[in-house]
Amino acid sequence: MRCLQALRSALVLLVLLVLAAAPAVGQNRTDLQPLPAVPPPPPEMAPFDASLEPEVTIKKREGDTVEEHRINGKLYRIKVTPEHGVPYYLTDRQGDGNFTQETMGTPDVSVPTWVIGTF
Repeated sequence: MRCLQALRSALVLLVLLVLAAAPAVGQNRTDLQPLPAVPPPPPEMAPFDASLEPEVTIKKREGDTVEEHRINGKLYRIKVTPEHGVPYYLTDRQGDGNFTQETMGTPDVSVPTWVIGTF
C-alpha cells in the first residue's frame, strides 16, 4: 500500500512540474537581439611570442628519463625521473650553467616540484 502511495505522489509531483514548466517552454520571444561583437584586445598587450614557450627534450639514459627544458635554446631546468624512485629537478638559478638541487638549508629556497599524489 505504501508503494502505491509513493508512486501516486511521485506521479502528482511530475505532473505539477510539467505544468509549471509549460509556460516557459511555450514562449516565443521576438524582442531578442544579437550580442555585440567582441572588442579587439588593448594595443598595449604584447602579441604571443612562440620563443617564450619552453622546449622540452626527453631522453632515456640507463633506465632514467631525463627531460631538458629550454627557452630560446638555453637550458634552464632538468627533470630526472629514475627508473625506481622519485623524480627530482636540477635548476640553473643564475644562468651560468651550474645546476643545483636546492635544499631547505640554503638561503635561496626553491619550492619542491615533486608530485606528492595524483588522483
